[in-house]
Amino acid sequence: MTAAVVLSLSVATLVVVLGAVLVAVRSGRSRAPSAEAAKQGAAKQGAAKPDAGPEYFDPRTIKVGDTVHCAGVRFHTVGALHLARQGERRTEYLLDDGNRHYQWLSVEELREQGAGEAGHLEVLLWTTVPTEGMVPAKSTLTMDGTEFSPVRRGTVAFRAEGATGMPDRGLLDYVLYHGNDGRLLAFRRPQGGGWAASYAHPLPPGSIRVERRS
Repeated sequence: MTAAVVLSLSVATLVVVLGAVLVAVRSGRSRAPSAEAAKQGAAKQGAAKPDAGPEYFDPRTIKVGDTVHCAGVRFHTVGALHLARQGERRTEYLLDDGNRHYQWLSVEELREQGAGEAGHLEVLLWTTVPTEGMVPAKSTLTMDGTEFSPVRRGTVAFRAEGATGMPDRGLLDYVLYHGNDGRLLAFRRPQGGGWAASYAHPLPPGSIRVERRS
């Protein structure tokens, strides 16, 4: 293994804990008011409906190896995490822009309590937050001038695919916060590892384009 590959995997290991963690926070169908506000905010900002017209690419069909265009950047999908808790599932795709800059794209279909088959897709792009050794607090914390209130914490199971730098299977500890500016902040760590964090940015429908590998 070359030094470049080792370094790449090391970076991937660091950023793997920076993905979206919302699948874990939906224990059952009850949500704290701040979690509900975050979900509604994402929907209003353009979360795609599963039955949206064929003009929109379905991000649930992304595969490791695909080239993904989103947020004006061309990424290569190098890995994926399949998260599950209490019957709810979420997929997070590790994207590499070719310059060792990694971001997670998380995709989950949300269904309302008491609703029928209709739902909507929540698609979030996560960006690393420099935490400088911070650990998730049980009370409100301030980052970049924004106050974030804790929503929920716990543990979620994962299955890794591709080059994520993670074991094939394992557990992730998480803490989720909701900011007063509508953003989400997630702290996460593989059990036995250190904490890292990221912000979530929702993507509107039609903002993702994919090139399939041959």
